[in-house]
Amino acid sequence: MKVCKFGGSSLADAAQVAQVCDVVLADPDRRLVVVSAPGKRFKDDIKVTDLLIACANARLDGKPTDEALAVVVARYREIQETLGVAPAVMDAISENLATTLAGNVEHRERFMDAMKAAGEDNSARLVAAELQRRGTDARYLNPGDAGLLLSDEYGNARLLPESYDNLARLHEAEGITVFPGFFGYTREGEVVTFSRGGSDITGAILAAAVKAEVYENFTDVDFVCSIDPSLAENVKPITEMTYREMRELSYAGFNVLHDEAIIPAVHAEIPIRICNTNNPAVPGTLIVAEREVTHGAVLGIAGSGGFCSVLVSKYLMNREIGFGRRILQFFEEEGLSFEHMPSGVDNLSVVLREDELDTATTERIVTHIREKLGADSVSVEHGLALVMLVGEGMHYTVGVAMRATAALADANVNLEMIDQGSSELSIVFGIKEADRKAAMKALYEKFFE
Repeated sequence: MKVCKFGGSSLADAAQVAQVCDVVLADPDRRLVVVSAPGKRFKDDIKVTDLLIACANARLDGKPTDEALAVVVARYREIQETLGVAPAVMDAISENLATTLAGNVEHRERFMDAMKAAGEDNSARLVAAELQRRGTDARYLNPGDAGLLLSDEYGNARLLPESYDNLARLHEAEGITVFPGFFGYTREGEVVTFSRGGSDITGAILAAAVKAEVYENFTDVDFVCSIDPSLAENVKPITEMTYREMRELSYAGFNVLHDEAIIPAVHAEIPIRICNTNNPAVPGTLIVAEREVTHGAVLGIAGSGGFCSVLVSKYLMNREIGFGRRILQFFEEEGLSFEHMPSGVDNLSVVLREDELDTATTERIVTHIREKLGADSVSVEHGLALVMLVGEGMHYTVGVAMRATAALADANVNLEMIDQGSSELSIVFGIKEADRKAAMKALYEKFFE
């Protein structure tokens, strides 16, 4: 059995849905299909998920929703009519969208998750109907009926362990099962979603549950590239990489695969293949547990903005037992997780996502560190980006950091932070957001050109 997941660009219109069905039917082992909500049809188009969010916000704000809902319905109807799928399917989709929009809004996050999930849910209904129209034994399956149970962390849910036993039964299901990605249900029966892009996570969970031969993640590129193709010409493709390399690159800004989607595949040792819906004959990029390091030290370069750093200085900090733990406790009490924590003898920095640190929270944390820990100084730096070099081969290669810092210096990029783990799988550079693209280009030229 193969589990295959199709992203929003692969389901944007009727032609793409038809291509998805062609790909599925080309291999009889593709019996479990995970779908996203319809994505953009052209550059300035709006994804269905974003249309649904706008629709939900209108309801929450007490504004009219008829027009916003009609736009969403029209997107599905265009696909249904062009494919020639039975009108009854469209009736069910329209009813589902209207019922969801009319739901209880007292719990705003719960209502928003239900609205967002409707994108994938109704996309799955359409794909299953098109496969049936072609004479295939196919069925739509709701995640709740399958037993996909998640925590009640709306918008950022986590898998509950018992889900694997529930989902394992899908291995014995007859025909093709079409499964909506991105959402599941709490134990209380409420819809809850993963973080944005979470259909990748659904696919990986299902692949692990049914012990699939491979998890195929279909998107709109032939390969994972060594850097964002918009930043360099003739970008080197990556044909094979490890789970750890993909996890690092996804975290740092690669948008090909959600970074949390790696975890279920790793635990079950399921290979992941990234491939192109519109060019399925190309082998794509294979993600495996181990690979032979033959393509140089650095495999890929990624970067993303939206970070900030809390810098704490105190003389003889290194002699004060529990100082770091107590600092992190302040962040924990605010419900914040940190990304990196580089340190020196008398100072340390806590790097975290900027959108998690509002003004009031910042003031509380800074006050606690100053008053309760007696810090000499506490400052917060905003507008940071993290640029990362990733590659299993860096562990065996001398001079990677030297070459990287030289490249950044030549590009006149000032370093705010350097962080490298003991595994030497990646090196993280903290820089100003304004310098991110220049830094990535400079590193690519140094290591790939």
